[in-house]
Amino acid sequence: MSARSKTVIAWVCRIIAAAIMLQTLFFKFTAAPESVYIFSALGMEPWGRIGTGILELTASVLILLPAATVYGAVLGLGLMGGALFFHFTRLGIVVQDDSGQLFIYALLVFISCLVLLMLYKEQAIRLVTIFKRSK
Repeated sequence: MSARSKTVIAWVCRIIAAAIMLQTLFFKFTAAPESVYIFSALGMEPWGRIGTGILELTASVLILLPAATVYGAVLGLGLMGGALFFHFTRLGIVVQDDSGQLFIYALLVFISCLVLLMLYKEQAIRLVTIFKRSK
């Protein structure tokens, strides 16, 4: 893959992941009824809703900073992995007649973060190595 192609794909993935996570912050931080419903169903209202919002904001900023993209992608992958887990186990794909929109958003962010980690696999491997050495 050419350097230009890698750069374009990386920026498309960055924008998709960050835009989706940043867009949902309004609903989390304003206690929108759907967000309150979701986190109440999980037994994590309000701390889970607010904490997840803070972590998604952090992941979005890191993803958009080229030097920190890998850190943001790891955080985003973990957050969306959790969201997908709860969609599969406790919430269902469709939440309050949303036609699966939140599930699709979580899946898009998850895939975007995974692609970013694949594109920057050398940095991701270095990150894993650092954590291994710290044990």
